[in-house]
Formats: sequence, structure tokens, C-alpha cells
Amino acid sequence: MAEDLRRFLALSARGDEAAFELLYRAVAGPVYGLALRTLRNPVHAEEVAQEVLLEVWRAAAAYRPERGSVMTWVLTIAHHRAVDRVRSARAAAERDLRVASLEPVEGDPLDEQVVRSLDQLRVRSALAGLSGVQREAVVLAYYGGYSQREIAHLLDVPLGTVKTRIRDGLSRLRTAFALDSDRSGSMKVLAASRSGPGHEAGAKP
Repeated sequence: MAEDLRRFLALSARGDEAAFELLYRAVAGPVYGLALRTLRNPVHAEEVAQEVLLEVWRAAAAYRPERGSVMTWVLTIAHHRAVDRVRSARAAAERDLRVASLEPVEGDPLDEQVVRSLDQLRVRSALAGLSGVQREAVVLAYYGGYSQREIAHLLDVPLGTVKTRIRDGLSRLRTAFALDSDRSGSMKVLAASRSGPGHEAGAKP
């Protein structure tokens, strides 16, 4: 099998589409399986698998037998692509987080009235106050739509650790939101007192 894959890849490097079709059939399943285990999303896994196989076709001439088997080479490309997709989704989630996208995770509810009353800047500011691991878990859960078990698999950490990170992160978010609301209320009271009787322009005590 290994020799067959090496031959198919060598022919593919010369533009042999029939050989690449045989290579495709041999590696497509393992590539998709690896992507699915990493991404936990069939649609994303299919997209990544197609990207990987296209890269294999384009970069076939770059393969070096001394660095490992063809299957290992292909799966290494697949792993890198899948991890890149996870990182890209995580970065996009942190960059484009919207209050309307926050949905409670089963077993760890978040007060909807707290979240939905916040504007985008306050959410981002509050998230910035979390530790890196807390922010990562909260963003993946409430924006990425991953379950706690999926996050544990994605980050390769125990489920209990994920639950703790989300719980502690939400606790810090609630505290930050409460402090921000208190500051906003104080500013309104101060502004009202300054605009009340005895504080008009030119008024004397």
C-alpha cells in the first residue's frame, strides 16, 4: 500500500490525473476523519479535507520519502490545516463577538438579561479582563457554539477543567458587567445633579 501511494503521488506530481484519483480514494477517508476529530463539525471537516487534497495535488513534487510515508505526509498537512481552521475561528469569534450570538451552554446558564443588555464594546472590554484560558473557553462556548465536551476535546483538556474555566469566566464577566453598570448609573446621577436647580450656567450658590 505504501509503495502504491508513493507511486501515485510521483505520477500526480507529473500531472497524471488518473493517478491522483487513485491517491485521492486512498487518503480522502483518513484525511476527513482527522479533520472531523479536530473540528467536530462535518461541514468544516469536509471543507478542510478538500483544501488538503487540493494542496496535495499542487505540492506533490515537494514530497520527500526520507521524511516519512505518503500517508504521514498527507495527514500532517491535514492536521496543520485543521488546527489553522480552529485558530482562525477562535480569532474571528473574539474579533466579531456579538451579544446576540451569546447563547447559554447546557448546564451552565448565563443570565440573558445581563448579556443582551450589553453593547459590543462592553462585551469586548469584559472579555479582555478574563485570563487567556477563560476567554478561550467562553468564546468557544458562547460564540463558537461548541459543547463543553467538544471544547475539552478541541483543547485537549479534561471536561472538568473546561467547566471550571467557563464558570470562573462567567463569574468574572458578571462582576465586570455589574461594575460597569454601577459606574454608568453614578455618571447619570452626577450629570443630573449638575443640570439641576442652582447649577445653571452663571448661577451662584
